[in-house]
Amino acid sequence: MNPPIDPKIVKQEIDAMGLESVGMASIRELNRIVNNIETASREKFIRMEMGVPGLDPPQIAVNSEIEALKKGVGSKYPPFDGIPELKTEISGFVKNYLDKEINPISCFPTVGSMQGCFMAMMCTTRRMRGKDKILFIDPGFPVNKNQARVLGVPFENFDVYEYRGEKLRGKLESYLKQGDVAAIMYSNPNNPAWICFTDTELEIIGDLATRYDCIVLEDLAYFGMDFRMDYSAPGQPPFIPTVARYTENYILLISSSKSFSLAGQRIGMTAIPDSLFNSEGDNLRPWFNTDNFGYAYIFGAMYALSSGVSHSNQYGLLGLLKAVNRGEYNFVEEVKEYGDRARAMKKYFTDNGFHIVYDMDDGQKIADGFYFTISYPGFTGVELVEELLYYGISAISLTTTGSDRHEGLRACVSQTGKDRFPDLEQRLVRFREDHPKGSDFKIIHS
Repeated sequence: MNPPIDPKIVKQEIDAMGLESVGMASIRELNRIVNNIETASREKFIRMEMGVPGLDPPQIAVNSEIEALKKGVGSKYPPFDGIPELKTEISGFVKNYLDKEINPISCFPTVGSMQGCFMAMMCTTRRMRGKDKILFIDPGFPVNKNQARVLGVPFENFDVYEYRGEKLRGKLESYLKQGDVAAIMYSNPNNPAWICFTDTELEIIGDLATRYDCIVLEDLAYFGMDFRMDYSAPGQPPFIPTVARYTENYILLISSSKSFSLAGQRIGMTAIPDSLFNSEGDNLRPWFNTDNFGYAYIFGAMYALSSGVSHSNQYGLLGLLKAVNRGEYNFVEEVKEYGDRARAMKKYFTDNGFHIVYDMDDGQKIADGFYFTISYPGFTGVELVEELLYYGISAISLTTTGSDRHEGLRACVSQTGKDRFPDLEQRLVRFREDHPKGSDFKIIHS
């Protein structure tokens, strides 16, 4: 056996991190290990562990931010709930692509969607007495659970794969009827499985959120990126599926990192319907000195956390949203490259003995998008994370995402351009040769 990365270097860098299990490492920990191995070995990995966008930011956003800086906004504090023009464009964006009317007052930028998620958890779990728990519909983004832990918020979770369609109702209600769930959180399209909720499922979630008075935190990090449908035309159907059609108990969390390729600028968007924004909660005052949910959100949580997104960055997003809302920039077309990569990369894996773990989406074949999931016979996901490092391939274990599919990994396509496909294929061929199916092999290097 002759793996492409020197086994001594891989083992050395794994040991240097002092982790109990590299397969259970967080995304950032694994990222650091791979960086160190690349430096020591001078071999470039196929990087699939982090959901880092691999496309250049739109020039419209870059130019808009530069122009704002030239005008001197860098010397001034921004309105921390967003400059008025940006709030209007966020409202228009939600209307154009989700077909929902939301007042600009309750639309605002956040320091990435991550901050939006953190604030949403903070406020919803302190809204009503006796309701302090978050229910995660998994698999999901591991860091969201870390956010809950930092806040001291209890949570429960379940893998939704076996509860699609009408089966979702009974499963959800088994948690909600306990009466302590403040918020339900999920990503759609899903990170890591790339499953997408149907309108039937979103209606179930919305109905139960209304009935049990809990708030749906809808993480739209991959906005419009279910490429099986064309969601690119502003103000025209089909509109992007959302729970907002079926309840007024929701908070929309929209990222600019993937759909807009603005990850480095750390700017996301939050939109809250009027009925929730203007509502009162009987447990808000001890935390935020107000009973009003919207006031608590902005003057309590947002003010305390960051006092807003950087001034010039808001103008960058403003310029981009203006172009998107007027049909001058097709953001969906710009990111279809990810679907093309996924289609090709999945085939390289399956041609070499791997299986797609989450392969169906409520009766349909799973879409090609930002992520896909893989397994290899004879390995758990935790074991496979480590073994693939010796072959210059990095991915995270599904175990860290709340998945019940402990044999699998999440693979992100964003950092693997077509120029790396020959390297990926060669490494997978070598992996298959070193790990023939049906053999009673053990992990060969650990």
